[in-house]
Amino acid sequence: MTQRLRSAALATLPHGIPGPRFDRARARVGIVHLGLGAFHRAHQAVATEAVLEAGDLAWGIAGVSLRSPDTRDALAPQDGLYTVAVRSGEGDRFQVVGAILGQLVAPEDPEAVLALMAAPDTRIVSLTVTEKGYCHNPATGELDRAHPDIVHDLAHPHAPRSAPGFLVEALRRRREAGLPPFTVLSCDNLPANGATARRVVSAFATARDRALGAFVEREVPFPSTMVDRIVPATTDADRTLVADAIGAEDAWPVMTEPFSQWVIEDHFAQGRPDWTLGGARFVADVEPFELMKLRLLNGSHSTLAYLGYLAGHETVSQAMADEPFAALLAAMMEREIAPTLPPLPGFDLAAYRAELLGRFRNPALRHRTWQIAMDGSQKVPQRLLGTIRDRLAAGEPFERLALGLAGWIRYAGGRDERGGAIDVRDPLRDRLQALSEAAGDDPARLADAFLSVREVFGDDLGREPRLREALTAALGRLLAVGARTAVAEHA
Repeated sequence: MTQRLRSAALATLPHGIPGPRFDRARARVGIVHLGLGAFHRAHQAVATEAVLEAGDLAWGIAGVSLRSPDTRDALAPQDGLYTVAVRSGEGDRFQVVGAILGQLVAPEDPEAVLALMAAPDTRIVSLTVTEKGYCHNPATGELDRAHPDIVHDLAHPHAPRSAPGFLVEALRRRREAGLPPFTVLSCDNLPANGATARRVVSAFATARDRALGAFVEREVPFPSTMVDRIVPATTDADRTLVADAIGAEDAWPVMTEPFSQWVIEDHFAQGRPDWTLGGARFVADVEPFELMKLRLLNGSHSTLAYLGYLAGHETVSQAMADEPFAALLAAMMEREIAPTLPPLPGFDLAAYRAELLGRFRNPALRHRTWQIAMDGSQKVPQRLLGTIRDRLAAGEPFERLALGLAGWIRYAGGRDERGGAIDVRDPLRDRLQALSEAAGDDPARLADAFLSVREVFGDDLGREPRLREALTAALGRLLAVGARTAVAEHA
């Protein structure tokens, strides 16, 4: 029987597969990370591994799952160790990562999480909690005071459920103990993610206590970041691949691509790791980088996911192998998205676009279109609607962006082009599917129904006649000829 990956198994790793090159027993927790998912483990934790291996042992990570115990249950028997498999058409590389020193599940013991966040050694609390985890209105970026977790946390502030609730209670404890605040480092795919985190955390703190809100606004840094690495969901076939490669069973390895990018505003309360050792870049203002990535990569990725799924493509690479889809993305990036981006002196935007298309084509990553399509009501405002607003303001066309948006509407309705049910995962699923069912196959009624969803379209776009016209036309083609033909017409 193959042994389980754990500290005792590191000495038996095959030649060429590195394990942690630092003394994990001497490392201390300096970072508490909320949202212990695959992306964090393939991105920030890998960069932190490089810091620890360089000898700065003050920056170990304690990972916190805010909902499910699954990741903790997988990693705890492995002493927190896991494998990162970097996959491409040129072959696979494997690394066993040890930066995560402990794992907690917040619903099981919120007090333990708060105590760790309030501990003197904790200097950074980072987040990958997805758009939903900020408990905000994605159209406005403001705290959703009616969100069930926010309602609960305001009533029970010492036993929170939400990320804002944990952050504010831990900051309150540090303030009362005379400790400096930690830095709140958002690593989620949100525009101005640091500003979004500041806005919702400050609003929650103010709702608890005005003086506490003023302290958060005045003293707590919220640097914005731009993160980029494709990390598909791990499958049983991936687990078998990793076990064969490392000679040990890993319950939850992560699969990823060779490319990794992390741009961070250099504004921290109590110092920070030298993440440049892991390839990160520190800047004064992350916004131009973040906007470029959010619109070119994430906007294109979502467009490909919705239209590709409707056309029957299970993975991103399969959709990209269908030439009209690749041509659509290339044209959308060049003609509709790139003109909305601010200049980045010295940055080759054309090369970046070409690199994105190459990454999407990576046949070694089985990145499912269904996975990318999750939570569209939370993602579409940032990934597509901001670009559409800029095209509208400039008086320029946006047919391809409208087609991507129409793809989301068709997908969110819950029926594919053959009439089969789609397993839609979205906080607004029931409402969106009811709107779709009431509108039927009338593209104008369908456009009007979705444009009325203020949480997605706000007050401006919902009443914009040019968007209604473009969206109605795109929905009409999807309903009449199907996704693949509609894509080919716009390629």
